[in-house]
Amino acid sequence: MNYVIGVDYGTDSVRSVLVSEKGEEVAQAVHYYSRWKEGKFCEPAANKFRHHPKDYLEGLEETLKKVVDALDSDERKNIKGIAVDSTGSTPVAVDEEGTPLALKSGFEENPNAMFVLWKDHTAIKEAEEINELAHNWGGPDYTKYVGGIYSSEWFWAKMLHVLREDEAVRKEAYSWAELCDWVPYELTGEKDIHAMKRSRCAAGHKAMWHEEFDGLPSQEFLTKLDPLFDGIRDRLYEDTYTSDVPAGNLSSKWAEKLGLSEEVVVAVGAFDAHMGAVGGKVEPYQLVRVMGTSTCDMLVAPNEDVGDNLVRGICGQVDGSVIPGMIGLEAGQSAFGDVYAWFRDLLLEPYEQLIQESEILNDFQKEALIKGAHENLIRNLSDKAAKIEDVDTGIIALDWLNGRRTPDANQWLKGAIEGLDLSSDAPKVFKALVEATCFGAKKIVDRFVDEGVRIDGVIGMGGVAKKSPFVMQTLANVLNMPIQISDSEQTCALGASVFAATAAGLYGSVEEAKENIATGFEKVYEPEEDKVEAYQKMYARYSSFAEQMEERIMDQKEG
Repeated sequence: MNYVIGVDYGTDSVRSVLVSEKGEEVAQAVHYYSRWKEGKFCEPAANKFRHHPKDYLEGLEETLKKVVDALDSDERKNIKGIAVDSTGSTPVAVDEEGTPLALKSGFEENPNAMFVLWKDHTAIKEAEEINELAHNWGGPDYTKYVGGIYSSEWFWAKMLHVLREDEAVRKEAYSWAELCDWVPYELTGEKDIHAMKRSRCAAGHKAMWHEEFDGLPSQEFLTKLDPLFDGIRDRLYEDTYTSDVPAGNLSSKWAEKLGLSEEVVVAVGAFDAHMGAVGGKVEPYQLVRVMGTSTCDMLVAPNEDVGDNLVRGICGQVDGSVIPGMIGLEAGQSAFGDVYAWFRDLLLEPYEQLIQESEILNDFQKEALIKGAHENLIRNLSDKAAKIEDVDTGIIALDWLNGRRTPDANQWLKGAIEGLDLSSDAPKVFKALVEATCFGAKKIVDRFVDEGVRIDGVIGMGGVAKKSPFVMQTLANVLNMPIQISDSEQTCALGASVFAATAAGLYGSVEEAKENIATGFEKVYEPEEDKVEAYQKMYARYSSFAEQMEERIMDQKEG
């Protein structure tokens, strides 16, 4: 029996899964980033979120060792491939050898020398400048394949913001790399940044790479955007690769660390949701929703069906970003589970302070009470919200607590709640927040359909899909569509293992590997007919409220 490993880098943790070539999950391991857990290098009030590369390296080594140790020494010889997915766009400044600057002397504590996490929105101004120039400079509109709107969550905006802000990084940075490109590069032991095989998925969806443009935006465009970009195009890349292609073989350093052969193939990386869609057995015109702190919504369609149709306001449409030979279309919400976590933390902050100040409780009791509240509050609110008899409580919320990713990216936007009165208790407000995230999901579905892209079904995966029946039932009611839930706890890592098996030559195509390795479904949430009509009326109010608040917020910004 041959084996492969899928590695999935998330916001809070990295996980590795060891899978047989027939899809049997042999072992899994999770590592929570220690520095991130302590809140280091982040300023939530400024929407600044950074990851230290040491968190990534420590998690990679720990989780890989744990899953490899599930096999005896003879069986380990049959591990044939490793593939990596990650959040994105999560870029970092690197030197000519491809070393992130935060791993170099003098930059160890500098957040600008670290990976700029997907949820970092410090580059809103830079994104606006990119959009203004792309639409008006007289040359190609480089945003045409990314929905017509460039986001502050993406590669060029983040790079430009850091270069403007930090002279030391500006002087030392030779090039930049996405997390999903850097980890395979690290595993293969390359020392020349120009040898890094760049992900078609990351380049197409976040860096405006397209064959029509001969790759990345022209140097003329980039220099016009800011002279700080002079010469940057030649220091980046021209070619991109789908994830069925080997990035190289495991380096001697990593082979020795893990007790594996240097013949192990390392696949080209991609973003988590894109590989997760494959792990969830995506088929054409099924919308795969990876639901965690945010959502990423993936849909694949044959090239000939998409043709010249450009879908407005999404996160791009890229040939081969999900399945080679098909167009991958991406959308998503900047906050999903994060909305529920925000409400939990809002309620718990004074509670925690009172517990800590108590003179009756000992330290063990304090820690246990706080931990129990954190672990159980959302479940408790969900149970109570599910028992509320009235579908429409009169409360409508907007899900823009971290801005809006799609449709029509706008990171200036903020969340809001209307309809509160003295009977509005915590379960009712929580219910409204859940409904808001589901209404935001319906906006995405509506945009695809309005733009001529049909949706035949919805697949849910990720932590929220697996752990929150109330959220998923509400989503089925709002969309008025059944939602199939993937049965794997680690669907993104499982999808990565599909690409590992393909790159290693165990299967001749991603489709063949997917059929043998990818997961099935554990549950289906059907719409509750007696609630669908009420949600349609509430959705109309949500849409009206959203229009009013967006106009007000943008007027305040201009003023």
